[in-house]
Amino acid sequence: MIEELLHKYQLVSNQVNKDQVRTILAELEKVITRGVEGDVVEFGCYIGTTSIFIQRLLLALKSDKIFHVYDSFEGLPPKDDKDESVAGDQFRAGELAVSKKQFIQTFTKAGVPLPTIHKDLFREISQNDVPKSVAFAFLDGDFYGSIYDSLNLVLPNLSKGAVVIVDDYAREALPGAAKAVQELLPHKTVTIHHNLGIIRF
Repeated sequence: MIEELLHKYQLVSNQVNKDQVRTILAELEKVITRGVEGDVVEFGCYIGTTSIFIQRLLLALKSDKIFHVYDSFEGLPPKDDKDESVAGDQFRAGELAVSKKQFIQTFTKAGVPLPTIHKDLFREISQNDVPKSVAFAFLDGDFYGSIYDSLNLVLPNLSKGAVVIVDDYAREALPGAAKAVQELLPHKTVTIHHNLGIIRF
């Protein structure tokens, strides 16, 4: 199923690669086939590269899980001092800005139903805006503050058997992602695959 989707459809940006999308979809498929309770969330969706594949897999598996995406659609926020890295000078506030309209157009062009879209900075999102039960979360906030805020939002609502994937966990240029996880989950095992940090609950 996953290989079929990756063969049939192209990625719409270069912010992720096929190996990463394959890993994300494989973990989502496990959650669905195991019957883990709850919905699916993605914090940091950019133009919709991973979002559209997540939605395609949910449709292909005939899942009734509701897919929620969260993004400011204003690009990267300012860095925290925990994000500082010589290798990450290219990541500046405002970079990777994509409008909500462009995100919607990605789905419209592909003929795929839109997820539930939440437009706001992660720190401004209320706990009420997160599904009461979360089975799968993909966090792509790049910086310490964004990962910390999004992880803090989903943690109380994770179901037993849920999976959280943090993008850029092992990326030298974006050290804040791993620091946020380690601060909030100091005793949790994180499996690293293609720069993704996979956390099972």
